[in-house]
Amino acid sequence: MSRFLSVVATAALVVAVSAGSAFAQDFRALARQDLQRAHDELAANHPAPAIPGAASQGFRAWLDTGLQESLALAPRANSGDSHAYLMRFFAGGFRDSNIQVSPTFEGAGPYFGISWPGFTTGWRNGRYVVTYVKPGTRNAPRVGDVVTDCNLIPIEEFARAKLDRWEGNLETEAGRVTSAPYLMWNRNNPFTTGVPSQCSFQSGRGRPRDIQIRPLPIVPGDLEAAYRATVYMPPATPLAVETVDGRPWLHVHSFSDSAGWPAFNAAVEAQAAALRGPQGFVLDLRAARGSGENSSTARGYGLANRIWTPEFTVSRQPAAGDITYRATQGNRDWYAGALGRMEADPYFVQESMFVIEQTREIVAAFDAAIAAGQPTFTLAGRPAVSDTGATNPVQGPVIVLVDAGCSGGCLDTLDLLSRLPNVRIAGSTTATDSIFVEPTVERLPSNYSDLSYGHKAWTSRPRANNQPYAPAQGLIYAGDPVDENAVRAWVGTLFQ
Repeated sequence: MSRFLSVVATAALVVAVSAGSAFAQDFRALARQDLQRAHDELAANHPAPAIPGAASQGFRAWLDTGLQESLALAPRANSGDSHAYLMRFFAGGFRDSNIQVSPTFEGAGPYFGISWPGFTTGWRNGRYVVTYVKPGTRNAPRVGDVVTDCNLIPIEEFARAKLDRWEGNLETEAGRVTSAPYLMWNRNNPFTTGVPSQCSFQSGRGRPRDIQIRPLPIVPGDLEAAYRATVYMPPATPLAVETVDGRPWLHVHSFSDSAGWPAFNAAVEAQAAALRGPQGFVLDLRAARGSGENSSTARGYGLANRIWTPEFTVSRQPAAGDITYRATQGNRDWYAGALGRMEADPYFVQESMFVIEQTREIVAAFDAAIAAGQPTFTLAGRPAVSDTGATNPVQGPVIVLVDAGCSGGCLDTLDLLSRLPNVRIAGSTTATDSIFVEPTVERLPSNYSDLSYGHKAWTSRPRANNQPYAPAQGLIYAGDPVDENAVRAWVGTLFQ
């Protein structure tokens, strides 16, 4: 299912201030204002209130409760970063990765912290494990030690209070993986604890030992080194083609427009014969985040078509099935604006004219439903296409490598790739997404945050709501995710 136009549906806005320069702002008032606006926008236009079933239960349960919980915390919002944390907490409570409130300023990135204990943890096999210790750190646990409790609180309870909804969704494997390094850091979140004062660590089968922890000041580069030693991070060039052990290895670590798609697509086309050879190839989708201005899914499908040919993939694409829209003026205006931008983009017109035609039909359906006073309407998506009889041009096996960073359009791309012959998904569990897809993005009143949410319900999606891709037995990578040599050696064994 295409993820169209993840841009602001109204006029483009520019943030005139940053968190650092806005010290005179009353962030408590701004937080209350933004929370209320986000709540009201979701209540008015998100499809979940009009869609029965389990997929919308979490939304309905959190919408009002989450607003009240978040408003109760608003008096502690004292900066741009704390405002961003509180908005993230509210959005995170929906347990829907397609609902996000993101800061419009350059705030606390993945390597930010104001103090740390000199070591970092990762999520490994259902446990928090020490993954990095800065050389010279005194009285530190050892790499591989398992954290059992902190501040006399069982580690699961401690982690949920400090990380869940603030740094990630601990209901998902991906959320555990990406947030685990922050378990011991002080990220300057006034709503949670900083560096714990005491934690217990278990080595092997031995008894846990208590360690008193002293916060250390941040030295430039410390936290980035610790995070990169724990969670796979993509290279500076996200799209590339190389040869590893005699096989093409395609790197696709981003779906954003700025990733360099024209050059990459040209390189793929130039090596089509090699990609289709009997030796097989690797498609590396680790950390494949990001979205395109028009459609991140179109990027993934376009790549598949260049390798397998459109004649072969068309009958393997998952049927769109029924799509339900909430008939509001706000949703209708978003589609009208999206259509105008699609038609004005020559590259998108060339690549995805079928999306433009589909969007024209949707705008007309909105007009008809609103005129008739209907709360929702349902359109049949693209039906399944009968097998064309085209021969599979790819002769060899294909390994698609994924991890917790595979999200958004990456998941949609897997919906196609997983249906192609001789394709195996390997690595570790991906992120999740809900059936509420295709983002509306709206600037909130403070000008410090953007609200993004899926504005239609793909009720017949073959992949269930919030279901990740998890590699099958024998295709799960259990080694160090940041040891690239080990990863490549392991992938090589999958071709034997």
